[in-house]
Amino acid sequence: MSAGTLTLSACGLIPPASRFASPTTAPVILTPLASVPVSLAVDLTAGRAMLPIFSGAETPVWRYQPSVREGSAESIQTLSNSYLGPIFRVKQGQRVQVRLMNDLPDPTIIHWHGLLIPEEMDGHPRYAIASGESFEYDFQVINRAGMYWFHPHPHQLTAPQVYYGLAGLFIVSDDEEAALGLPAGEYDLPLVIQDRTFDSQNEMVYLANGMMDSMIGFLGDTILVNGAPNAALDVKASAYRLRLLNGSNSRIYKFAWQDGTPMTVIATDGGLLEEPVTREYITLAPGERVELWADFSGRTGSEMRLVSLAFSGFDNGGGGMMGGGSNLPNGASFDILKLKVGEKGADGLSLPAHLSTIARHRAEDAVNLNNPRSFILAMQGMTHTINGSVFEMDSVAQNEIVQLGDLEVWEFANLEGGGVGEMSMMNMEMPHPMHIHGVRFQILRRELAQGNESMYQELSGGFVDNGWKDTVLVMPGEKVQMLVRFENYAGTFLYHCHNLEHEDAGMMRNYKIES
Repeated sequence: MSAGTLTLSACGLIPPASRFASPTTAPVILTPLASVPVSLAVDLTAGRAMLPIFSGAETPVWRYQPSVREGSAESIQTLSNSYLGPIFRVKQGQRVQVRLMNDLPDPTIIHWHGLLIPEEMDGHPRYAIASGESFEYDFQVINRAGMYWFHPHPHQLTAPQVYYGLAGLFIVSDDEEAALGLPAGEYDLPLVIQDRTFDSQNEMVYLANGMMDSMIGFLGDTILVNGAPNAALDVKASAYRLRLLNGSNSRIYKFAWQDGTPMTVIATDGGLLEEPVTREYITLAPGERVELWADFSGRTGSEMRLVSLAFSGFDNGGGGMMGGGSNLPNGASFDILKLKVGEKGADGLSLPAHLSTIARHRAEDAVNLNNPRSFILAMQGMTHTINGSVFEMDSVAQNEIVQLGDLEVWEFANLEGGGVGEMSMMNMEMPHPMHIHGVRFQILRRELAQGNESMYQELSGGFVDNGWKDTVLVMPGEKVQMLVRFENYAGTFLYHCHNLEHEDAGMMRNYKIES
C-alpha cells in the first residue's frame, strides 16, 4: 500500500477477502439467437410531446412511445401523464425485439444500461440514427433478475436527451427471484428520481449556467419522482419492494427515511444481494440502482417520507460553485417522496433471510492481479479526462484491449481530490460515477488518499458494494478496484463517467473485448 493511503473495509463497505474465495463460473454458453423464439416485439418512437407536469401551461418534453407488435401487452407498462417510460417487464431467457424510430430533430440511439447484450445492440454512439430513421434491436435477455434501464447515448447529446425526458426501465425476473415471494403487483414500486429546473411557463431549462453546468454537471431546483413534482403515493400497511433509480444527470442522493428508520437493501445494480443489508442511509450516484424492502405494517394513518440528507457537497471552497448557481446544490437536504399509509394490505409477506446465490470471483484468478488495469480520472484544463484522453469514436488504446473470458482487476483512480490535486490543472473535488458497458463487476476494495476523509465519511456509510454492480461512485481522492470478467460477447464497448455532462464533454472511452 502506498504512503498516505487508507484501505476502507469497515462498516460493511467491502466484503472481506474470504467472500471472494468461492469457485468462479465459466462464461455462459449462449444459444444462437435465431433458435430462440421472439417473446416480445415493440415499436418504440422517440418523439416530442406536451404534458401537464404543473397546473397551467403544459410542458414540452421528449419521450418514448411504445406499441407492442408481438407478445403480451402486459410486458409493457406506461406511467400516466409522465414523460418517463415505458417499463419493460420480461423474464430471463426471453428474446426481445425493439424497433427504435427517431421522431426527434437530432440523432439518437438507445443504450440498455446494465443488460449483457452484443456490441451492435448496446447503443454505441457510432450506431446513432438521424431524424426519420429507425434501428432494429434484437437480443436475448441473459441477465439475472434486477432493475435495468435504458436511455439515449448519442455522442455530445446524451445529457440533454435524458434531461428532456428520454428514459425507461427494463425489469427482469427469473426463477430464483420468483421463489422468494417478494412483494409484487401494486406492492412493487419502481421510482425514478430526477431533478429539473422549470421557468415561469413550465418549460424545462437546461444549462442555464453555461460552462459551469457543463463542467460540473447540471443540477435542477425541482425534484421529480417518475416525472411528477411534489410526489406523494398512497400505500397500504404492508411490505413493499421499492426500486430506486438515480436518473438525474449529475446529482448524488443520500436517501433516508425521515424518522431515522434503517433502510433495508435487497438488491443493487445487478439484482438481488445474497442477503438483506441495512444502512442508516443510501448513497446513490447517477445511473446506480438500489432496491429496498419497506414494511409499513402497523403504520396505518401515518406518513413516511423518503428524503435526501444534507452533505458537504463538492464546492471546493467555492461558495456553492458546485451548485452551478442552483438554489438546490448537490448536498442540500430535501424531501423526495411522501408515502401515506392507509388500510391494511397483503398478509404473509416476510423478509427472506437468504435472497440469492452470487458466484464470487476469486481475486487470485485475475490475469492481472499484481498489475491492475488503471484508469486515471483527472481534470486537464477545463476537461475531465480518463488517462489523459477524451472520447474518440473509433479509437481503442492498447491498454483498452482485453481478452474474452479473462477475469481482470480494474482500478478507477480519482485524482480530483484534496490529497492528490497536483495532478489536475484545477484542484476541483469532483466525484465520478463510472459505468462499464457490456459487463457486470464485483467491488474488490476502496482506498482513500489522506486529505479527503471528511467529505468521504459523509457519504461512504451509504455505499452498498456487496452485490453485482455496473456503475460505481469514485469519490475525490479515491481508488476503487473491481473484479471484471469479460464474458459472453466480443466487441467494442464503452466505459465512462455517468455524470452526463462529463460524458458528453468527452469523459468516455472505448474498450475492446477480443476473442
